Amino acid sequence: MDPSPSPPEPWSALDAEGRLTAHELLPSGDDALDLHRAHRDMVLARRLDTEAIALQRQGELGLWPSLLGQEAAQVGAASALHERDVVFPTYREHAAAWCRGVDPVDLLGLFRGTTLGGWDPHERGFNLYTLVIGAHTLHGVGYAMGIVRDGDVGTGDPGRDRAVLVFLGDGALSEGETNEAFVWAAAQNLPVVFFCQNNQWAISAPYSVQSRVPAAQRSQGFGFPGVRVDGNDVVACHAAAHEALSTARRGGGPTLIEAVTYRRNPHTTSDDDSRYRAAAENDDWAQRDPIERLRSHLGESSESLRAEEDRLADRLRRGCRELPVPAPDSPFRHTFAELPRELAKQLEEHLAFVQGQQA
Repeated sequence: MDPSPSPPEPWSALDAEGRLTAHELLPSGDDALDLHRAHRDMVLARRLDTEAIALQRQGELGLWPSLLGQEAAQVGAASALHERDVVFPTYREHAAAWCRGVDPVDLLGLFRGTTLGGWDPHERGFNLYTLVIGAHTLHGVGYAMGIVRDGDVGTGDPGRDRAVLVFLGDGALSEGETNEAFVWAAAQNLPVVFFCQNNQWAISAPYSVQSRVPAAQRSQGFGFPGVRVDGNDVVACHAAAHEALSTARRGGGPTLIEAVTYRRNPHTTSDDDSRYRAAAENDDWAQRDPIERLRSHLGESSESLRAEEDRLADRLRRGCRELPVPAPDSPFRHTFAELPRELAKQLEEHLAFVQGQQA
């Protein structure tokens, strides 16, 4: 039997031509999406991405995972957060980091190899990037348990109630940690929203070989709601995240949001996507560009933010090259409060090796 004879179409509010349809799910008042701000955030996040790729090609970064095409999903979700909410990202959430006030130069440090993180997660409510696929989903549910223990859920006080937003890709759905996180979030009714950017490709594996049902439908097996939304529609992504986060803060438990989008660049700058997908597929998704869609609705020109883009690009180029070279012992100094004897021995050997190289 076909487990999904007619997968639900992703919900959308802003169509490909930029026409906005009124809907009861769209938040209003102070909760409504600021469309001009969303447009600015998406444009600047894309410029950040473009400059980072150029820096990698110039040898300034070791690697860069591009977000091209996923700006609406990230800005839509992040713009629904409250100040005290906490985000657990993967390694591609550059637009979400931007929305949470992370200095974009700090994003570059991890990929330049000068830091193991680059920003204060507590200060920004935005945790460090996680390179191990799916591992951070367990970190997210663990943090959500802490929120429950602190009594910061379901009080009715908007200044106290908070939630966790976990970003993940479609590839993470195939990982054991993610399924364990889903089980625990459901069993404990945790205030967590899993926001899956289904960009169609887990490196070279298409989603169709990972699952027989849409990503959102998988939540049913764990006993919590799943929502399928157009990931190139910033308005719909914001509305879905707003509803799910509001439910979580009220004590209503977890939600899985599947934002259907597309990764238009290779998986990372070390990947050759021409070996596993057709250029025509990429061209088709380019026609659904999330920034152009919102720009059409607002009637703004692509030049409206050009000066601000250029200032950001200049700061990124200078900031990247000025990132301080870390001390050779720094990787050993920030793992344990007290260095274990074995690591202390390794540190001593490492410093002796470095000193020998410099002699």
